[in-house]
This record gives sequence, C-alpha cells and structure tokens, in this order.
Amino acid sequence: MADPSFDIVSKVDRQELDNALNQAEKELATRFDFRGTGARVSSAGENAVTVSAETEDRARAALEVFKEKLVKRNISLKSLDAGEPKASGKTYRIECKIIQGIDSDKAKAISKKIRDEGPKGVQAQIQGDQLRVSGKKRDDLQSVIAMLKQGDFGVALQFTNYR
Repeated sequence: MADPSFDIVSKVDRQELDNALNQAEKELATRFDFRGTGARVSSAGENAVTVSAETEDRARAALEVFKEKLVKRNISLKSLDAGEPKASGKTYRIECKIIQGIDSDKAKAISKKIRDEGPKGVQAQIQGDQLRVSGKKRDDLQSVIAMLKQGDFGVALQFTNYR
C-alpha cells in the first residue's frame, strides 16, 4: 500500500461564491442606507467581482457587505483581493479578484516550512497550483496539518484527499 498522503489546495467553491454574491446584491437592494446610491455587486467573469456605487464611501460599504456574506459562507477573505475605489464616470468601482490556486513562491514557502519544522520522513511535492504531502505515519500528516493551520502564508489553505 502507498504511503498516506494529502493535498494542500487553495480553491473557492464557485457555488458558495455565487450565493454570497446574490445575498449581497439582495441586501444592497433592500437596505435603507443603500437606497438611491446605485450600489451594486456583480460578477465580472470567472474569478472577478465588481462593486460599484455613486460615492466612494458607499462603494466601500457595499464591499464590506460582500465580505460579510463571504465570511458567512465560509469563504476566507484571504481569497479576495480587493483594489482601491476608482472613479469611472459618475460612479466609483472597486475591482476584486478571487484568488484560486497556490502560486509557486507561496508553495515553496509552505514546502520549506514542512521540511524545516515538520516531522522527519514527511515530504512535500509541488504539483502545479497545489502541494502533495506524504509520509509514513498518519499522525505525522495530522501534525503537519495542525502546523500549517497555525502559520499564515497569505493564502486560504484547504486540505483534501487525506488517505
């Protein structure tokens, strides 16, 4: 039998993201303080969201409503890269990117932490935008997961395919 292993990924559930987007849009449409401000939250492609309003303050407030909905849907705010409000005609827009996958620099940092601080006999291989961690004992793998949950790598981590 092969050694026990698990994958470290950084993915956002598309359905949960859509649900958060719809809930934020509905709240902006019904809340009294957003009436008449043109506040909107809309999808701008596969991994992008646009927040717009007539004033900079209302655009920031609409972004906060969207962040609130993401947190309620268990989507980490580390996956949201929101820019600064930019004037676009009569409205202010905030372009937000949804971060998917672990870039190579962060993957190397995670791999180095596992090598340096993890238990002996545990290896981490970078496979595209994810990492595969394998070792002889399941207890070692669980201690690696606990160690990585303590650390902050600037990206939302999920642990999948634990076998």
